[in-house]
Amino acid sequence: MVRPVSVAVLAGDPLTGQGAVAHLRTRFEVCVLGNDRVAEAEVVLILVDRITDDTLDLMERVADGSAGREARFVLVGDGVRERHLLRAITSGLVSVIPRREADFDRIVRAIVGVHEGRLEMPGIALGWLVAQLRAVRQDVLEPNGLTPSGLETREVDVLGLLADGLSTGEIAQRLNYSERTVKNIIHGVLTRLKLRNRTHAVAFAVRAGAL
Repeated sequence: MVRPVSVAVLAGDPLTGQGAVAHLRTRFEVCVLGNDRVAEAEVVLILVDRITDDTLDLMERVADGSAGREARFVLVGDGVRERHLLRAITSGLVSVIPRREADFDRIVRAIVGVHEGRLEMPGIALGWLVAQLRAVRQDVLEPNGLTPSGLETREVDVLGLLADGLSTGEIAQRLNYSERTVKNIIHGVLTRLKLRNRTHAVAFAVRAGAL
């Protein structure tokens, strides 16, 4: 049986909070902690009518006080704006669910999904994130020869040719580098990312979506 996810509930309205706690305590997927143990929770569920700057202030206070762990938040509320979303993500926001869509099955799915890297987001919020990622790529990464995977452009080029089965000499010829440069690029990737060998480096690049 999968271990339940520990969750603390913070609500703008005490009755809403009490109702949420009472329901969540009936669910085997989660273990509800008291408000005196918020810092220990794997996930903090925040329930508000509308998402405001005060909501973000609360998240930041909880994140700052987390007990040596990175805080993760599931936020239920209406009125999310792009500036709210981007600020909240830096504090550990994982999912945001509009109130009208927030039945307890979806809330529990979002809480449990934290361990799986799953998001629960309105379509418009995902659009904001995609636009932000594109802007970072175009304005920050590409001008500095980097990719979203953390690999440099030339590292991706070399690893891609390694994946195609080319030798270092063939890669050097294809990219118009010296063979020494190609070997240095490979060594740099292995050392920086603590990878075991060239095969491991190629696998990392594939998993990171660079190849």
